[in-house]
Amino acid sequence: MARSDLVTRPLTVDDFGESWGLGLEAFGDLPPGRPGPTPESSVATGRHPWGTFDDGRLVARVVGREYRSWFGGAEVSTCGVAGVTVVAERRGDGLLTDLVRALLVEARERGEVLSTLFPTAPGIYRRLGYELIGALDTVELPMAELAAVRAPAGVTTRRATAGDFDAVRRVYDTWAAAQNGPLTRRGPSFVASAEEFVGAFTGVTLAVDASGEVVGFASWQRGQGYDPATSTLEADDLLALGADAYRALWRVLGSFSAVTGRLRVSTSGADVARLVLPAGTWRVVDTHPYMLRLLDVAGAFSARSFDGSAEAVLAVTGDPLGLLDGSYRLRVSGGRTTCERVEATDAATFTPQGLALAYAGAQSCANLRMVGHLAGPTTYDATLDRLLGGRRVHIRDYF
Repeated sequence: MARSDLVTRPLTVDDFGESWGLGLEAFGDLPPGRPGPTPESSVATGRHPWGTFDDGRLVARVVGREYRSWFGGAEVSTCGVAGVTVVAERRGDGLLTDLVRALLVEARERGEVLSTLFPTAPGIYRRLGYELIGALDTVELPMAELAAVRAPAGVTTRRATAGDFDAVRRVYDTWAAAQNGPLTRRGPSFVASAEEFVGAFTGVTLAVDASGEVVGFASWQRGQGYDPATSTLEADDLLALGADAYRALWRVLGSFSAVTGRLRVSTSGADVARLVLPAGTWRVVDTHPYMLRLLDVAGAFSARSFDGSAEAVLAVTGDPLGLLDGSYRLRVSGGRTTCERVEATDAATFTPQGLALAYAGAQSCANLRMVGHLAGPTTYDATLDRLLGGRRVHIRDYF
């Protein structure tokens, strides 16, 4: 049963032993050979752990991680929520509401206007104002199909070196900026050196056009064994800026067909990479749902860039964490976006979950009205659909 004398506060290096033990209890031990964190790394730059204590004992913890996400062609400050853990005997006591709220209030004070997470139990986080907008998937493809992909025209492949790091980043940035949701892969949670990047994989294969420009890449791990019936090749990324670049990368990975029977690729959503493959090749074998909520409506909309001119009035009601409720006027003019709190009676009124879905472009206003996540006048529905639609939700980094 929940108690009124709980203490919720940021965790320090002195709390590492209890925090690490609680994490092992929830998520299990690390794979053999994988080094664990240290007290110092648990509170390193970009990590903000919080805990709830009952009579001096840690009974729940959560970690906020500083990211930036691409939405609407802009980099938007994001708090990634990770490591959520409640001691077994206290699950169901409602400890997470105050704990997550404290974490998100601090994140908002740092200027983070969105929050995202990979839930193990989505229902818990819906009650905190989050909603599912997409998923990180693992797909499995038969190598024999990849080896038969049509040869590309004007694109060749070669192995990446440390000197190609910036070119690989450019490909990722170009792809990510055209989606809603991908992390920018900048900051303390991502590799910062070319040597680290190249050394993390068995190989990084580049697709190069006739002018010598890198137009795609695949980072892959060979895995174990050489029996096609049991051996698997794994690709952490396969991204390209054109159909022939995708074909070139698929064919290189398919060249392992004599020693590996299948390829597993980390991907998301309706990945255009599948459009150059034979129909029926793509099979999802694992999925990690991805959730979003806004922390600051005005800040989240002002961070994005929109084309043309437009105006809409929207409102939020029923935020369980008390961060969003109110009305807002969104104005777009001359490439500049402003969003500010106003007093209004004609607003399109979202639930926090409905606003998350609309902001991500994952659902239209009409669909949100059908399931009770949007109410009020329809005056601004077409404007909001035009501003927020048009980009697919994708995420490629698990945290």
